Amino acid sequence: MKDYIALTKPRITWLILMSTGVGYFFGARGGWHWLTLLHTIIGTGLIASGTAALNQWYERVADSKMKRTQARPLPSGRLSAHNALIFAILISVAGFIELFLAVNALTGWLGLFTLLSYLFVYTPLKQRSPHSTTIGAIPGAMPPLIGYAAASGTLTWDAWILFAILFIWQFPHFYAIAWMYREDYERAGIRMLPVVEPDGESTARRILLYSLILIPISMVPKFLAMTGNLYVVGALALGALFLYAGVRVSFDRTRQQARHVLLASVIYLPVLYGLMLFSRPA
Repeated sequence: MKDYIALTKPRITWLILMSTGVGYFFGARGGWHWLTLLHTIIGTGLIASGTAALNQWYERVADSKMKRTQARPLPSGRLSAHNALIFAILISVAGFIELFLAVNALTGWLGLFTLLSYLFVYTPLKQRSPHSTTIGAIPGAMPPLIGYAAASGTLTWDAWILFAILFIWQFPHFYAIAWMYREDYERAGIRMLPVVEPDGESTARRILLYSLILIPISMVPKFLAMTGNLYVVGALALGALFLYAGVRVSFDRTRQQARHVLLASVIYLPVLYGLMLFSRPA
């Protein structure tokens, strides 16, 4: 059971559910429906876990070539590929049914789009082009839309700005990971940007650029009356710290500085979400 749970990447799933919950919070203008929220969390958790498991099934050969993934259940041989595939399909289907029937059709279709675009577009593209990061950021930013649609049955500008923040945030986060593990990615034939351009100049430049873009994007919720002044002050401070990490890595393209960017990104998102929730106007 421990290995089956590992297939679902629970550390990533909790971040997905957090983003989904934030989307639900802002979509629930007419009041909370706790049963709907519960179905949303369960359905999203299942479909996200199924996507992660299917991804590990698809990339099991590549994972066997990378030091950081060799100990996963499939490349290590602790689970068979057949059993992992059946498990992944079952929980993915269960997640879609949960969202479609117990929440609403829009939420179900958004969940299915996330799974299909991640598995059939982003995942195979990783072996072919560094632009896979851009494509992968689309399904990666879907959770707030799923949560918002679950609460309101529609998507408004409020939902799309939550999508935009998460979309932009992913670039410095994943470029930092790609720089830290570029040798692993190269061994596995995964064409991340630091593999294609090993001097790291382009990677560092993009980390800096997206960290900078994130600051004005993160201000938009205030202009949409989603948040109050506390959020603006906090978001600016967080953005400045994130940008500082991006500036440092642009001057010192080392694994240590990339790790600082990764740490800044991991701190940034949950704190920003917390500011959104606590600063929402009455």
